[in-house]
Amino acid sequence: MKTHCNPLTGAAIHSARQSRIRVVKKASVVAYLLCASAAFAQVARVDSPNGKISVGVDSRKENGECFLAVKYKEQTVIPEISLGLVRSDQSFGADLKFIGADAPKRIEEKYAAIHGKRSECTNSANEVVMHFENPDKSKLDVIVRAYNDGVAFRYAFPEGEGSYVVKDELTAYTIPEDAKRWMERWVPSNENLYTTMANGDLQQEWGYPALFNVGGEDGCWYLLHEADVDRRYCGTKLSNQADKNQYKLTFPNPRDGNGLGESQPTINLPWESPWRVIILGSLADVVESTLVKDVSTPSKIGDAEWVKPGKASWNYWSHNHGTRDFKIVCEFADLAAEMGWPYTLIDWEWDSMGNGGNLEDALKYIQSKGVTPLMWYNSGGPHTGVPATPRDRMLTHESRMKEFAKLKELGVVGVKVDFFESEKQDMIDYYLDILEDAAQFEIMVYFHGCIVPRGWSRTYPNLMTLEGIRGAEWYNNGPQFTRPAPEHNTIVTFTRNVVGPMDYT
Repeated sequence: MKTHCNPLTGAAIHSARQSRIRVVKKASVVAYLLCASAAFAQVARVDSPNGKISVGVDSRKENGECFLAVKYKEQTVIPEISLGLVRSDQSFGADLKFIGADAPKRIEEKYAAIHGKRSECTNSANEVVMHFENPDKSKLDVIVRAYNDGVAFRYAFPEGEGSYVVKDELTAYTIPEDAKRWMERWVPSNENLYTTMANGDLQQEWGYPALFNVGGEDGCWYLLHEADVDRRYCGTKLSNQADKNQYKLTFPNPRDGNGLGESQPTINLPWESPWRVIILGSLADVVESTLVKDVSTPSKIGDAEWVKPGKASWNYWSHNHGTRDFKIVCEFADLAAEMGWPYTLIDWEWDSMGNGGNLEDALKYIQSKGVTPLMWYNSGGPHTGVPATPRDRMLTHESRMKEFAKLKELGVVGVKVDFFESEKQDMIDYYLDILEDAAQFEIMVYFHGCIVPRGWSRTYPNLMTLEGIRGAEWYNNGPQFTRPAPEHNTIVTFTRNVVGPMDYT
């Protein structure tokens, strides 16, 4: 990507610095325009509230190419984050020109969480909006935030109207050669093993989140992820296939979801992308962070007092087809009652239940024990070939509303929906449709065979948990998980479990 930064005259530098000094006193943030004499010129910068983290827009003096660079305690830990997008009508990568930055502002927000790491959360950062334009004078903004526990940035097309396809996103993280890495090879289910690597010699597509360490155990740790993915975009993943130390964002494989849906998202202007998130600091800072939720959209479901987290008994792990058997279902209701757990999950094949009773009989028995039922569904439709039933009842708005109304009447308060197999834009729509329709009937949701959390449990607090992990059910799939499990299980504490609720089953 080639961009151009206009040199500033001495008077312009002085003026820029004076205007920024006034803002610093107001917002406790450093953001300035300057040109340095080294190989790079930093054209804008923002510091975290505690001053430990900084992210700047740097420009190569020989060709004007601009990129983000991240520092922790004044040490460069991510030397380069390439920027840009390619839209169906024009490119915002080559020959992009930096044209200025807004006055910085402080983001300060407190919000309550029903479930997660803490009940009282804080979204606190310093933010600067960087402005770029391409040779056609079309504008692209990059909104950059520095937090005490990381960095977040997103793209915005603030002007215009119309609908366009994003052909490619040029975001790419350049990682120091000697950084240690803990990553998971990408699969649509997000159920692969995490791999420990001393360098980037293994080149392939990787799922989120990805953990890196520079400078040893007492150095800097950072976790790459994304947040606030919504109907305006698709999920992405990382690829270092072109350069072993550069991890580029890539769109879903066209083959995902049985080849249905478009892998390149369609956007409508004006538009903002999901946040690209870097959780940063000590290993404890990474583990304790709520940054993925902090940057995500606040709750859309209004009063959520009906959302009640709790433990559930579950028969699938010990009895793969146990829900076909009324007596086994009753035994697990008894278990929940004995243990004082509020819920029992009726897993797949409940529509084939026999051996003394059917679904309605089981629901009555469960409730007679003072336990509340949850029920499993196949996401259904042509995007998955898994025949497990019931299928298709979640697939359309009409079928969901009918099913949720029935569940409400039967006293079922939660659903587990399985087998999504894609993170294309149409599947993001499907996830959010389920959450929104379920909330109308005060029904909690658990996604299985699914996406890794993207902050949705803040936007839709009825989203209780997600799988997106190679967990305990893999011990039942064969012996191949047993040997790598001890190492994998220690890694996921510092990777997958950081970014949102994780059902290890």
